[in-house]
Amino acid sequence: HPRKEYEIRKEENKLFCQHLNIRFIDCDYDVENWYQRVKGMEFDPERGRRCTECFDMRMERTALYAHEHGFDAIATTNSTSRWEDMKQVDESGVRAVQRYNNGTLKYYWAANWQSDRLTMRKYEISAAHKFYKQEYCGCSYSLRDSNDWRKANGIPPIRIGGETAGLGERTFTDPLVDAAEESQQVVDEFFAQAKEIAEAGRNRKERKKKLAMYKDRRKKDANDGIVDGINNW
Repeated sequence: HPRKEYEIRKEENKLFCQHLNIRFIDCDYDVENWYQRVKGMEFDPERGRRCTECFDMRMERTALYAHEHGFDAIATTNSTSRWEDMKQVDESGVRAVQRYNNGTLKYYWAANWQSDRLTMRKYEISAAHKFYKQEYCGCSYSLRDSNDWRKANGIPPIRIGGETAGLGERTFTDPLVDAAEESQQVVDEFFAQAKEIAEAGRNRKERKKKLAMYKDRRKKDANDGIVDGINNW
């Protein structure tokens, strides 16, 4: 969300599939189903129940296609990002496969995709292809919360598409810099702060109070786009 961001990310996938000579399967944009599934979780923290529902929705659709077309395994790039909880992602994959364990689909391919070595390899590939650098996970609530956090820190809002990002580079260009944006320290700090903000829930006054704690803490990020790494999901 919005649809524009979805289409940008989909086109990146299609181009990479062409490079690898792999068929791209479009399972369609189903935003109504997503909003229905996450109803009541609008102010849950990142990596909370809402994210589980999101992963479940994707994995279930992937597993269904795999089952219907004779594939024996599924996997996901979601678990390669340190911005995602690998255990949470993997559990969704396992649940999805278990729906069809009487057919050809038998495996969810899990590995330690977030190791330093594989994280660096991911960024080498991303830089080589100059992939679009997304600035939030992709859902409307992450977009809302990320922009609230940025505003509190004096950082420009997220930009959807275009030649420039709200913060940092628009595309992946340097594996070392890109990997630094996803260091474990950066990720842990971001989610600790996100959890604090989420505790305020729908209470706007309380959310404003939580956000005020970050005022002026990271002003330099508005210029360098590196220290906090919040434009690299």
